[in-house]
Amino acid sequence: MYTAAVITVSDKGYRGEREDTSGPNLCRILKEKGFDVTYTAMVPDEAEQIKAQLCKCADQLGIALVLTTGGTGFSPRDITPEATLAVVERLTPGIPEAMRAESMRITPKGCLSRSAAGIRGRTLIINLPGSKKASQENILAVIDPVAHGLDMLYSEGSADCAK
Repeated sequence: MYTAAVITVSDKGYRGEREDTSGPNLCRILKEKGFDVTYTAMVPDEAEQIKAQLCKCADQLGIALVLTTGGTGFSPRDITPEATLAVVERLTPGIPEAMRAESMRITPKGCLSRSAAGIRGRTLIINLPGSKKASQENILAVIDPVAHGLDMLYSEGSADCAK
């Protein structure tokens, strides 16, 4: 069982002006998929606060999988991908590509997602949209391969990819 964290990025949620439905829903999905959700947080759309939370999860808490929800659109305040890219050491472009491909099957607006993903140490960080529906669709599109990716990340060499 791998540990997981969910960080909601939302100015309105942080100020208490909007209920966070995507964060708790992602926690539920992760638990159903066998993850141990050990950390959750809510931050405003501020790069330094987002980066601090991502670094805390990776460097201090040693969490295996960190999901962010929110801040991946076109609004001037949507800076979650930029904050993520500033702290990851290795990109994992196939994850957001797969999420966008799945989203495009549902709506042509799926191509507008700016989600990013990458690895910091032994922590995989994945950006998801802020809506409950879109974040659920996106994580379910990749969660099974992500579990295998974590097996590889935590292996002592190379994981057996042929299985």
